[in-house]
Amino acid sequence: MKVTSRQNVLIYTDGACSGNPGPGGWGAIVLTPDGRVRELGGREPATTNNRMELQAAISALRCVETAPGLIGIYTDSTYLISGITRWLHGWKRKGWRRGDGVAILNRDLWEELDCLVAQHHPRISWDYVRGHQGHPANTRCDQIAVAFSHNKIPHLYEGPLLGYSVDLFPPKSEALPRSSSRTASAKKGGWYLSLLDGRLEKHQTWAECQARVNGKPALFKKVSSPEDEAAALQKWGLA
Repeated sequence: MKVTSRQNVLIYTDGACSGNPGPGGWGAIVLTPDGRVRELGGREPATTNNRMELQAAISALRCVETAPGLIGIYTDSTYLISGITRWLHGWKRKGWRRGDGVAILNRDLWEELDCLVAQHHPRISWDYVRGHQGHPANTRCDQIAVAFSHNKIPHLYEGPLLGYSVDLFPPKSEALPRSSSRTASAKKGGWYLSLLDGRLEKHQTWAECQARVNGKPALFKKVSSPEDEAAALQKWGLA
């Protein structure tokens, strides 16, 4: 595979977390115009999945700060894509707060990513790839992220594309899942979060949530958007 003239740099990213919050890891693959591939990864002992998704993108973009041409970034994180393409401008305009005054989670990483994107804009395209659907590059990023989250440092490849065993063909561009949209989530009635014994779970119905928390010292809340969920996690001290 060659880097196309449309996208001179190709990036895949992913994040993972054991517990959310808990030990986390991130992974990325960067293919540059000279035909070189570099795998990246890292970990945090106490973090969240969303922070790891952000860190993967930040670290990958740092590697190509001086690269010319277009940059195609592929990720399975709707939080990352929605944040950078739809929500960020409003957050900044409101002083990094939502419309209801709640502070935005992960502001430090969003500000860092915003600065990096500003260096390349409008040369960056953000593309959604379905996670765990067999795309080789997405699978490899997930393997790297999970390994780091378990504190098992994997071998990271750095070298020519011809010597790389992972197929980096760009997947067909897909629209974000409707469930990632705040409007769609509201129409579907949202979902439920429950926190019991330090373990967070999501439920599609109140009956599922109630079965877990009834009569137990648990926290629970109904949310209707990713931002609502992020605010709840912050309130519970999970971000």
